[in-house]
Amino acid sequence: MTSIAVDEDVKEMILREKRDYRVCTACRGPALVPVTVKGPKPTDIRIPVGDYTLYVSEVQADYIDRVSMDMLYDREDIDCCPAFMVRRSSWHNRFY
Repeated sequence: MTSIAVDEDVKEMILREKRDYRVCTACRGPALVPVTVKGPKPTDIRIPVGDYTLYVSEVQADYIDRVSMDMLYDREDIDCCPAFMVRRSSWHNRFY
């Protein structure tokens, strides 16, 4: 099984935001986004963070050993990346 460390500031953000996040593949490589942007898949690795879950895509799990804040995509990054086109219209106003 893959061991992936999660930086403390990522854990703090997840707990503060009170929602699940996912590391998936996007335009700049691994992207840390809320699951409302890119939902989890059954093959994702699940990392518990308090009452929430950090999902890591099976693809990214092969390449990363740590989840850090530099993976966080902001609204502008998401709007510019075609990997998130499907979700854009349904979540756009709920993202922040």
